[in-house]
Amino acid sequence: MSTPAGRAVAALIDGYEAVLLDAYGVLVDAGGARPGACELLSILQRRKLPWFVLTNGASRLPETAARRWAGMGLDISPQQVITSAELLRPYWREHALAGKPCAVLGPEDSARYVERAGGRVVAASEDFEVLVLADETGYPFLETIDAALTTLYARIERGAPIRLVLPNPDLVYPTGPGSFGVTAGAIAVMIEAALVPRAGDDAPRFAPLGKPQPAMFEEALRRAGTRNALMVGDQLATDIRGARNAGIDSVLVAGGVSLGEIDPEEAPTYVAGALV
Repeated sequence: MSTPAGRAVAALIDGYEAVLLDAYGVLVDAGGARPGACELLSILQRRKLPWFVLTNGASRLPETAARRWAGMGLDISPQQVITSAELLRPYWREHALAGKPCAVLGPEDSARYVERAGGRVVAASEDFEVLVLADETGYPFLETIDAALTTLYARIERGAPIRLVLPNPDLVYPTGPGSFGVTAGAIAVMIEAALVPRAGDDAPRFAPLGKPQPAMFEEALRRAGTRNALMVGDQLATDIRGARNAGIDSVLVAGGVSLGEIDPEEAPTYVAGALV
C-alpha cells in the first residue's frame, strides 16, 4: 500500500479519468449518507470526472436506488448506478433460461430484475428450476428458505436440473457505525451446506455475479470510456479484489468491513481514512 490511512479519497483522484464507488460502506449505510459522501460527489461533479456506483445490492432497481439516495442528499442518477442484478440479463442469455420457472429471494425489485432478464417468477414452494438469491429481505425468512430447500431436495431426488444464482456474493455489510449485518452471500453458504446431505459432493453451488467478478467493472469502464479509473471500496474480498482483477487502482476506505493485516497480494493501491 502506498499511502497512509489518514489521507482522504478526494486527495487521491488526481490523475484518474474515472472513479468507481461502492455504495454500502462508502457512500451510505443503513443510517443514511456516510460522512463526506455528498462532498465527494460534488467534487467529482465539479471536476467533470465520469463516476459510477457499483453495488452488489440486488434489491433495488437503479431508479429505485437513485430515488432512495436522493432522499439522503446524494445526487446520483440511475444511469450512474450499476447493480449486480443487472448481470442477470446476460446470464439468462448465456444459459438459455428464458421462460424457465424461477424463485426469487428478495423484495419486489429483485423479482422485476428476473422478469426483465426473461425469467418466469414463481413461489419458492413451486417447482422452480432457477433459484435467485438476491437479498436477505423482502420475504418471510425461515418459511421461504424451508420451502426453497424442500423444492431443491425434490429436484435433486429426481435428477431435475437446478441453477442457483447469487447476484450479491457479499457475506456482511455495514448497517451503521460499528454495526454489521449478514447479507445474501452468507445465506447462500447456508443453503449450499444444507444441500450436501442430500446431494453429497455433487451438491449444486451458487453462481456469483457481483463483485469481485469482472462483469460489473468492465461495464463501468465501458461506460466511462477509459481504463484509467480508481475504485473506492470498503471490502477487500469484493471491491479491492475485483479492481485488481480488472487491472485498475483501488482505495480501501478505513472503518468499513475489512480490518486487520492485509495480504500484500490482496492489498489496495491506497488506504484512506475518510472520503474528504
